[in-house]
Amino acid sequence: MSADALTLNLLVSAALVAVVHTAIGPDHTLPFVMLSRARRWSLRKTLWTTGLCGLGHVASSLVLGGIGIALGASTGSIEGVELSRGELAAWAMVVFGAVYALWGLRQAVRARRGLELHRHDGDVHLHSHGTHEHTHAPHQGHTHLLTPPHSHSVDARSATFWSLFVVFVLGPCEPLIPLFFLPASRGNWALAAWTGAVFSIATIATMLALVGIAVAGLKPLRLAFLERWAHTLAGAVIAASGLAVLYGGL
Repeated sequence: MSADALTLNLLVSAALVAVVHTAIGPDHTLPFVMLSRARRWSLRKTLWTTGLCGLGHVASSLVLGGIGIALGASTGSIEGVELSRGELAAWAMVVFGAVYALWGLRQAVRARRGLELHRHDGDVHLHSHGTHEHTHAPHQGHTHLLTPPHSHSVDARSATFWSLFVVFVLGPCEPLIPLFFLPASRGNWALAAWTGAVFSIATIATMLALVGIAVAGLKPLRLAFLERWAHTLAGAVIAASGLAVLYGGL
């Protein structure tokens, strides 16, 4: 096989493997779809979050593979490390999902079916959490019977993103290692870099496409009866995705 044919074959293989690997792994898409729905992210914010986590996902494997090759490690050794990282990432996703589900359950209980009681100088008012539209009588002071979870703090939003980002950085791209290792082990770092770039672009593009399609498809659905439990369901699905990776052979 000529050098040009080998290069083309390797790059096409990298793209195809990346697309298939990403498409069949629920952990690559479901967390973003569920969090987007639960937190009412815009499509733009959802795709930005997906893209950044996808970039961290592939970059960590490229860096690890490059260091391993530079140190003279074998393909098997690097793949062994990736396998360990994969189990760690899956468990991290399970823990993240479970904690998020419990937090969502707490929010749902406090929400009291989407309405919250407020007391304003002796008068009790009901406020809807969905739109957070309410008016107050012209009194100077009022007391809240419950602390209203009308919006999530900046810290909470940041914690959600960084937790998810760390999980994806820990998550390995096992199929990338042999594809990247082949040219790099022969000293052809240019081809190794192109292989890694193609795999990365295909992985991130597939994640963006699948998440975008899923979010757009769910948007018209009116699931008001489930809105109260949105965060709980999101956490449960994320945890289930991690368990699917651990025990489902994905």
